[in-house]
Amino acid sequence: MEIKKQQFEERGKLIASQTSQKMGEMSYSVAADKWIIDHTEVSGNFRGEGVGEKLLEALVKEAREKQVEILPLCPFAASVFQKRVELQDVLKKK
Repeated sequence: MEIKKQQFEERGKLIASQTSQKMGEMSYSVAADKWIIDHTEVSGNFRGEGVGEKLLEALVKEAREKQVEILPLCPFAASVFQKRVELQDVLKKK
């Protein structure tokens, strides 16, 4: 699986693909001090294979490197953050 990032000024997304077939994507908005995850979608053929989690892990890794917090408005991303304590260091503090 390959994950590529596309980011414009106020929007970004990560796209997972395998042999040029799109597996899924995660989109987010860029704010001053945070990235707001608003949507995660995995193609039907790849559901249940951990694609969404791999997308989130890639975004968390970059957030750590850039010292940016993440606000997960997407229900999928929010549920993964709840289950995986090791990712919670990048969660936006209220």
